[in-house]
Amino acid sequence: MPGGVDYGEFGGSLPAIASLNASYSTTVSLPSPHYLVVPPGEKKVISDVRRTFCLFVTFDLLFISLLWIIELNIKNSIWQSLELEVVNYNFQSSFFDIFLLALFRFLCLQLAYAALRLRHWWVIAITTLVTSSFLVAKVILSNLLSQNAFGYVLPITSFVVAWLETWFLDFKVLSIEAGDERAYLAAVNAASERAPMIYPRAVSEGQFYSPPESLAGSEEDLDEEGLGRRAVSPQEKALVRQGKEAMAVVEQILAQEENWTFEKNNDVGDSVYTLEIPFHGKTFILKAFMQCPAELVYQEVILQPEKMAQWNKTVSGCQILQRVDDNTLVSYDISSGAAGGVVSARDFVNVRRVERKRDCYISAGMATDHDAKPPHSRYVRSGLASRQPHFTGNNTDSRSCQPDRSC
Repeated sequence: MPGGVDYGEFGGSLPAIASLNASYSTTVSLPSPHYLVVPPGEKKVISDVRRTFCLFVTFDLLFISLLWIIELNIKNSIWQSLELEVVNYNFQSSFFDIFLLALFRFLCLQLAYAALRLRHWWVIAITTLVTSSFLVAKVILSNLLSQNAFGYVLPITSFVVAWLETWFLDFKVLSIEAGDERAYLAAVNAASERAPMIYPRAVSEGQFYSPPESLAGSEEDLDEEGLGRRAVSPQEKALVRQGKEAMAVVEQILAQEENWTFEKNNDVGDSVYTLEIPFHGKTFILKAFMQCPAELVYQEVILQPEKMAQWNKTVSGCQILQRVDDNTLVSYDISSGAAGGVVSARDFVNVRRVERKRDCYISAGMATDHDAKPPHSRYVRSGLASRQPHFTGNNTDSRSCQPDRSC
């Protein structure tokens, strides 16, 4: 592997993972002056999902207008019908007010969410309330239902479309944009030499946490500040054994790099390899290069697995069930369904082991059972091991790292 690291020497212990998360959330650090993360691209003026919403609002107006024009041509010519419904407007028999209602929604929503780009639901709440109240009153007080089929079609269509717009804005536009904004701000902060990596808090550079290196067989040494943690119960010891078994498999993969079978690569140098492991089957390995320090990837990915759903679209949720010892934890992950429901959503209960040596960070895991998360009817419980990330720092460039990821 790069840097000539002997992976057989892994086996040292990290400080308690629970304590790492606690200290990391309270003593957030400034990046080293030598760290350089590629800044994010220019932010879009209007997001794709918001543009789709504005297009749907336009469709609302055009569709209601088309239905109204068709209704005008049923009995008389369009000009006679316009004079009857617009000039001689009658609340009980005219459809003109339903068209005006669609125009009202169009103007309000386009002004608020296209021109002003508001990020609150109060405007659409008003338009939906006005639309619903007016249509209910119209149906009760008018005699539209006795005229023709459009007495049913126009009110129902207008009502349904108004509520679809509300659902789309609240559950799609605002939620997706909020997630994109968090990701963008995190990228901006990481790329800024003077900005903290995660939270906007002024702290000293000396507070940047780097888990200390320790030698194999040092499990008896506890942290001087009392942060050490050991497995005590038989169940916890069994989980630690499982974590060590998973770590042994990953070490075996890393130690046999010369036996990896090349599969394919891309233009930026990312490569995919495979390796047949006895009793474990075929393993796929992704080898890539990232322009950020291994320390940063370690802090973001390994120490904060609960945030995985924010950047991994295939994961809908991640939860830490138990922290067993300094190196071992049990996690619960839920994967999103795919192919329109053809591939069901799956859940995973994994025991993970985390170790570090010099500029290398490694996380290994395998499927396990835990009383806190028995199998659920909504998900297919997977017995497969989770993906195993390994990060190697570049000895010649502290701004970069090379992750290997096997699954």
